[in-house]
Amino acid sequence: MKRLFYLFFAIAGLLVSCVSKKNQAIQQNILTLKDSYCKAPFKYNYNNKLPSYNSDSILTANKDLKETFTDQSILILNALNNLDDVHKIIQLKKDSSLTSQVKILQLKTKINSRITIALTELDAVAAEFDCEGERVAQIGNYVDNLNSSRNNKLILYSIIAGAASSIAGGIVKSDGWDNAIGIGGGILGAGFGLATLNPKGKKVEFIHQRNLLRDIWREKLESPNFPPFIWYMYTEKKFSNKEEHSIIGNMKQRWLHYQFDDVKEAADKSVIFSDGGFYRADDLHNRAAMLNQMQSATRTINQNINYLLLDLDKLIL
Repeated sequence: MKRLFYLFFAIAGLLVSCVSKKNQAIQQNILTLKDSYCKAPFKYNYNNKLPSYNSDSILTANKDLKETFTDQSILILNALNNLDDVHKIIQLKKDSSLTSQVKILQLKTKINSRITIALTELDAVAAEFDCEGERVAQIGNYVDNLNSSRNNKLILYSIIAGAASSIAGGIVKSDGWDNAIGIGGGILGAGFGLATLNPKGKKVEFIHQRNLLRDIWREKLESPNFPPFIWYMYTEKKFSNKEEHSIIGNMKQRWLHYQFDDVKEAADKSVIFSDGGFYRADDLHNRAAMLNQMQSATRTINQNINYLLLDLDKLIL
């Protein structure tokens, strides 16, 4: 009878040991990502001169263009350094000579070239956000699988412990040993069950020294990780729907509310806006969602450039 009792607890101890060793093995072999394959292969030295944020004075100085261009189109032309070219086209249209028409086409080509570069910058930034989002989602799924596998094993161990104690209790007829086995099995099963209630789960080391989200969160005057034109479009209030906050100003408000429960201190200290560190599944999924949101916000700027192209067509016709 004593042998059966010792055998039961030996099996239970073996199960605990297996779980412990498995957890240690997982911790030792946690996937570490220390560099991103999403960033450009080399850093392009953009002209760091940002467009003027004094939008009201720019619009006032170019009020003659408002018959053809929207306010946003005028500001984009200023950001692309094409306002003088547009004014020249307006003057040249007063002359119907062949020479004037050729000059108009040359100026239009110059403007279109600048717009093409701006569009490729938008595509490049959106592509990096997309790539980073997929990269984070992949590691997030990896951590989810770790957590799911761990919980499934603990549930299985809990069932085995309960079944073993029931069988042993049925075999052993002594009331003392019967009670001891039942209590021991119950405690062991409960321990495995409680272990599945870990709300945070596994974590993974994830490094991102080039952190686009950090630049968005801090919203400084300029950012070395973004082309100046894109950063201007992000931060100029005239390009948001209500013009009360900039595109990324509105984005930050949503992040603070939905990702950080309106606790700014928690957001400022979050690993999401650092050089990286140990992430849990929830943080990884939040980071992936934020990257995807910035990808969408970046692509919406194409709408503003589309309106500019339509305005330019009206000017040339």
